[in-house]
Amino acid sequence: MNRHIKILKSLIEKTGHSFVSASSLPRSGSSRQYFRLVVDSGKKSFVGVYNSDLKENITHYSFTQHFINKGLPVPTIYATSDDYCYFILDDIGDESLFAHLEKNKNKLSNIAIERLFEKAIDDLLRFQIDGIQGLDLEKAYPIAFFNRRSVLWDLNYFKYFFIKTNELTFDENQLENDFHNIVKRIMQADMRYFNYRDFQSRNIMLHRNSYYYIDFQGGRKGPLQYDLVSLVYQAKANLNQTQRKHLLCYYLNQLEKKLPRAVAGFEKYYTDFIYLRLMQVLGAYGYRGLFQRKPHFLQSIYPAISNLETLLEEKQFSVKLPELENIFKQILALKNKFYIAESVDNKLTVNINSFSYKITGIPYDISPNGGGFVFDCRALPNPGRLPGLCNYSGKDRSVINYLEEHKEIAQFKDNVFNIVDQSITNYLERKFSRLQVNFGCTGGRHRSVYMAEQLKKHLQNTNRLNVVLQHLEQEIK
Repeated sequence: MNRHIKILKSLIEKTGHSFVSASSLPRSGSSRQYFRLVVDSGKKSFVGVYNSDLKENITHYSFTQHFINKGLPVPTIYATSDDYCYFILDDIGDESLFAHLEKNKNKLSNIAIERLFEKAIDDLLRFQIDGIQGLDLEKAYPIAFFNRRSVLWDLNYFKYFFIKTNELTFDENQLENDFHNIVKRIMQADMRYFNYRDFQSRNIMLHRNSYYYIDFQGGRKGPLQYDLVSLVYQAKANLNQTQRKHLLCYYLNQLEKKLPRAVAGFEKYYTDFIYLRLMQVLGAYGYRGLFQRKPHFLQSIYPAISNLETLLEEKQFSVKLPELENIFKQILALKNKFYIAESVDNKLTVNINSFSYKITGIPYDISPNGGGFVFDCRALPNPGRLPGLCNYSGKDRSVINYLEEHKEIAQFKDNVFNIVDQSITNYLERKFSRLQVNFGCTGGRHRSVYMAEQLKKHLQNTNRLNVVLQHLEQEIK
């Protein structure tokens, strides 16, 4: 029994329950550790939490007690350790609203999905308007108010963990000017409410036909708009624009019943907060995905860029942001790099990529596998050095003929096919859902494209495979 479980076991026993067993629960974006604690001969369970961040734990405890007193549905805390590093909470199950939507995505109608979100919006308004009344903001962490610093944290998160991580080209001084203009605009919004900060479907738990809300300890006094944007523009929730507009109207109708004077100000700054939140989450996905290699965050980058693309087509920021416009164009060009094909039931999806070592680099494996094959084609004869072939690609007959005149091409293909075939056989037996195979060369145009095309041709008639080919220096095929 490890140290965390021993301490949680002693806390459980102090509440009058008899400990039976403990099992680890999956972590999310934070470093907190969760355990399901079974008690009383298996008749009941609690959730045990360990977190070394004392200030965050104090905030969590203070906010929880306040929200429960306000009648807001958050998990009850039954016990804490003397050092405030361990908590015993209500077990509210494992099904979030996000998981429910994923599990039933082929069953739920648009209207049914909207109803699920409307219930969350009703509760959101209660948190925002009722929840701020009497809240001990001295316990807030890391900051009590949504102020200039708070906005700049979001923007710098975007700059350092997404823009710079993806090596985008920009004028840093001009970008700082754009950031200054964003802060100036955002800070004109009404800041008198509870800003939950991460109000999205993964933090809404469904338990016994009721909603419970978690991960509110980063909350502060601030604007209304940020949380609605967090909910309806969550990347992997995949709400369409019609649904978003419906939910915005629903929110405004409910807000008018509670605070009619707040509606005009909400609408005036809403688009600005959409842009701010999209930049913040791209920063989070860059840090959690590109640095920490957490699959959920990697998988969220493509839909987040799609959200940005839709937003740029429909709505512009309220002030001129020339350097951000340049950066946004570059981000849209990254979209293919983070594309992941839908998995097909009872089939193994084989993602084949060609790429350039010098331009895009080795592709990320967006799936939960954590990585796949990378074959270096740079030792093969290079058509790109020949004047008559350099402007063609590995899909063109002239390049194909040139490559297949060399015996090392056939040897390389046979070796690759044998290795990939062996893994496919094994993956199918074990009912795995994904395998990634990457081919790289200097420019990502000739040798890597040829090998990717050849592997697709080799596999395309194999039963139980869904073969998806991407040429990362070109368009998705």
